Amino acid sequence: MDKAPLQIVCYPHPALRHKSKPIKRVDADLKRIIHEMFTLMYAANGIGLAANQVNLPFRVFVVNLAAMPDEGEELVFLNPILAQPKGNEEYEEGCLSLPQLYAPVRRPQQITVQAYNLRGEEVSATLDGMLARVVQHEYDHLDGVLFTDRVKATALADVQPVLDSFESEFGRRRQQGEIPSDEQIAQQLQQWEQKYC
Repeated sequence: MDKAPLQIVCYPHPALRHKSKPIKRVDADLKRIIHEMFTLMYAANGIGLAANQVNLPFRVFVVNLAAMPDEGEELVFLNPILAQPKGNEEYEEGCLSLPQLYAPVRRPQQITVQAYNLRGEEVSATLDGMLARVVQHEYDHLDGVLFTDRVKATALADVQPVLDSFESEFGRRRQQGEIPSDEQIAQQLQQWEQKYC
């Protein structure tokens, strides 16, 4: 498998729309990948990062609300399932794959999450506040959903020029050979799925 350093991909990279598959095995390589995801997240001042955002097709994301490697708690969610949404709250969100773009998103205030950690232990918790929001945001990524898909039409109209500029930049970088074709990306994702899913 490709051991090139991971990079956070930006909209409209096809991996961001890929519906991830459950992980069936955890090995040293996967642990290294997850460590690298935390490193990338901290470098970008983020508090959550999903596998899709680094061009990987796994149902896994990482979270640390402190956004610092030596602070807060590093949480890893493998094959998460969300249930029992309660309440409703609108709050501004951003995304490392849509840098400098922010818009209000309405989500449940409280959710229950079931997932596995890196030791293969099942974890279940009821979350609220910012942690609930981040977990829902990252969970969306695993289904190929971006936070911009959840904003109201008026807010979407406000951010559309920024989305257009992301698309233009993506096209420019692809023309210069910096980004592989959709077919090559699909092939990469499939190779990872064959190894872990």
